[in-house]
Amino acid sequence: MRSVLSGVLTGIGTAAFIDETVFHQLLHWHHFYDKSTTDVGLVSDGLFHAGSWLAMVAGLVLYADVRRRGTLVPRKWWGGLFLGLGGFQLYDGTFQHKGLGIHQIRYGVDLAPYDWTWNGIAVLLLVTGALLLVRASRTPRPAAPRTEPRTPTRTR
Repeated sequence: MRSVLSGVLTGIGTAAFIDETVFHQLLHWHHFYDKSTTDVGLVSDGLFHAGSWLAMVAGLVLYADVRRRGTLVPRKWWGGLFLGLGGFQLYDGTFQHKGLGIHQIRYGVDLAPYDWTWNGIAVLLLVTGALLLVRASRTPRPAAPRTEPRTPTRTR
């Protein structure tokens, strides 16, 4: 379960980082919150960016922990990563864009192709993650190596 959670958090952080970098900073298509002034939009972008990095750091710390413990299940981690990527994108495209209306993908254009593409990619990412998790649950894990108790050795 910790492998999945690590992947989900890393996926959320990655998707949010890509969204922030590409659509907010490089293309200037929107801010996280577009219902006020540009200054408020920029502050909201900063808070959004901080939140995305918090998810990324938490995911990577958890990843390091499961690796250190020897309990990482790579296919489950990748499944979680795709679930996080797709989950963030679908949440953004449906709840934030349409439900709350705090921003759109782009302004001054027909939104339908953008919405269908955005949410279609999100569904593909979610399906990919779900399939990886199903495959991981059907794949037996190799048994942990047995360790024999060590007997102390005498030194002279």
